[in-house]
Amino acid sequence: MPKNATVQGVSDAAGWSALALAQTEFDPEVVYLNTASLGLPPRRSLQELQQVLDQWRAGNTSPPAFDAPVEAARAAYAGLVGVDPSDVAVGSQVSIFAGLIAAALPAGSEVLTAAGEFTSIVFPFLAQASRGVLVREVPLEHLADAVSARTALVAVSAVQSSDGRLADLDALTDACAGSGTRILLDTTQAVGWLPVDASRFAYTMGGGYKWLLAPRGTCFLTVQPELVDALIPHTAGWYAGAERWDSLYGGPLRLADGARRFDTSPAWHSWVAQAPALDLLTAIGPATLHAHALGLANRFRTSVGLPPGNSAIVSMATDPDAARRLDRARVVGSIRAGRLRLAFHVNNTALDADRAADAVLGRVQG
Repeated sequence: MPKNATVQGVSDAAGWSALALAQTEFDPEVVYLNTASLGLPPRRSLQELQQVLDQWRAGNTSPPAFDAPVEAARAAYAGLVGVDPSDVAVGSQVSIFAGLIAAALPAGSEVLTAAGEFTSIVFPFLAQASRGVLVREVPLEHLADAVSARTALVAVSAVQSSDGRLADLDALTDACAGSGTRILLDTTQAVGWLPVDASRFAYTMGGGYKWLLAPRGTCFLTVQPELVDALIPHTAGWYAGAERWDSLYGGPLRLADGARRFDTSPAWHSWVAQAPALDLLTAIGPATLHAHALGLANRFRTSVGLPPGNSAIVSMATDPDAARRLDRARVVGSIRAGRLRLAFHVNNTALDADRAADAVLGRVQG
């Protein structure tokens, strides 16, 4: 168990039973190990989405009907990350929420981030340069040591997109507590396989189309309750209103309480599919999801001669023909930062890990 993972509950028989049932909802035609780019939808999500699409085509739906899946997803996500639903805002993409935090920084603030961090968590802060906001990049392994009294915010991913490395969140929170520095944690490559306690951080944000198995267009922001009033809702629209359907026209400003004031108008159909996918993940539980994904990743690592790791994402150097061997074996991964990246999730089995290893080692031709 990685030392920076806060496990909510323990992996148990009920979790493994729920996992086995969940796996029957996936039927890829390939060995799919590319969740770090795009998660596969469970059958229940497709069924819900198809039903709503049919209703839309027939003219038998209305906008307020979409509030229910949005709120169901908000509640389910809150449960996964250990916060109250009132601490969760919904939107469409990470960079919007990162921009919200960036715009709220005092002029001249220093932001610390990891070298090579995903640009959606870096560009919004670099765009504040005209206000004197300084972005300082250091190696991920030295992030906690680089926090100083000048650092207003650390913006970093819990799990690096390029290679699956985990930030040392215990060391980081200790360092920031000593300096009064706030943390913005991107959980896009984490929640869904790595247990995360969002209440530990000033802000967290995560896209839903990878490990949360949704169509592109869902994203979550958590804000610690004591910070809500200090954060200006720059992106506020009608969906951030206290009563959404009475907030369509004119002033005065009448925002929702809690983090919901940071909601942006949802991409409705994406949320229809997000809600049942989160139900599936919640039924399995963070501890079992973590044990399953990490177990498969380490099974693969052992098979190809790599040491065990602490991530569900495997990044490895390969020879120039590896991509062709994987393609012939119908194993789907991705190349990031010049290395092969494979991601193991709820849809995968031990057979997938073994097939991928055989393909990498040239033991299978398709």
